Amino acid sequence: MLDYIKGLRAAIGNMKIIVPGVRALILDTDGRLLLERQTAFGSWALPHGCVDLGESALDAVIRETYEETGIEIVRATLFGIYTEPEYSITYPNGDEVQTFTVAFLVESWKGELRPDGEEVTELGFFPIEGLPDPIYPIHADTLADWRSFDGKPILR
Repeated sequence: MLDYIKGLRAAIGNMKIIVPGVRALILDTDGRLLLERQTAFGSWALPHGCVDLGESALDAVIRETYEETGIEIVRATLFGIYTEPEYSITYPNGDEVQTFTVAFLVESWKGELRPDGEEVTELGFFPIEGLPDPIYPIHADTLADWRSFDGKPILR
């Protein structure tokens, strides 16, 4: 958890807050999508995380992806912005958040897969027709949007 979020939580407890987030759609050379198994929920998700103070959304997706997966993003473009109130989650510790997320389509990357062992227990590339279960609920729309992506940014 970022120091900024820790400070907010110390002041307000578990109350719902809006958190700026990022997520990455990363494909391998066979067109399969990278997913990570989350420690907190046990579900499969896109590489994702929070934007820290003093950081851009692009910087955050680069940092979060590297920390969680070992992948270094070389180039990424806007895929979509997800801000609907339905993109809310309650963490196992009771913290509630509504995410305001910028999703990126990663056009170029390098590195070897390496789960961080803290937030992520497993990594894998999966064909869109064969995604594992369960999928992190707030990423379901992003995955559906990827199936029909026409190159125009998604706004939800």
